Amino acid sequence: MRNQVIEQTENYVRNELGEDATGHDWFHVDRVRRNALHICKEETTGDPFIIEMAALLHDIADEKLNESSEKGEEKLESFLQTLLLTDTDKRHIKQIIETISFKGGQRTTLSTIEAKIVQDADRLDAIGAIGIARAFAYGGKKGQSIYDPSISVRNEMTLEEYRKGKSTSIHHFYEKLLKLKDLLNTDTARKMAESRQQMMVTFLEQFYREWDGQV
Repeated sequence: MRNQVIEQTENYVRNELGEDATGHDWFHVDRVRRNALHICKEETTGDPFIIEMAALLHDIADEKLNESSEKGEEKLESFLQTLLLTDTDKRHIKQIIETISFKGGQRTTLSTIEAKIVQDADRLDAIGAIGIARAFAYGGKKGQSIYDPSISVRNEMTLEEYRKGKSTSIHHFYEKLLKLKDLLNTDTARKMAESRQQMMVTFLEQFYREWDGQV
């Protein structure tokens, strides 16, 4: 039964996000799912089924990918109602999805190990070589420039400022991506993040050398 639910969910997510051009496509979801299951196995904790379901559905309600946060929540809720799951499982999956987003650095308390693992897996896919590629894909789709040295890096932001304030793709590294390694919850994810963090630091060093015409 659980395998059937996973398959149904995979098909739904492929259909909803398969063509996304902001870095939130099916391949991103699948990487998050695989990373989450790897962390679950290495840490020997958490319910793998709940983790896999929350990872698969984690972007369905994302306000960035919907007309509004309310519309996103409705979409997630209506899909969950089609699944042969207990109300407890549905509530747990929904609660994980509602609490793992970065949202401008506003810290949210995660009440379950499953939420911590899915959050770690999602954050790992936002850093490293894949994270660099996704940052520029999202910035371009949003209409942001690659870099503008006259714009200041924002350290403290409300959710509204994070979503709509003026920024660039390079600024996004300082406003979010470089912070993620220190916000991870599990030892496994922290180890996985080390080489990815270094990749971003090296990329930025090279970027500035080229920007200043020094290569």
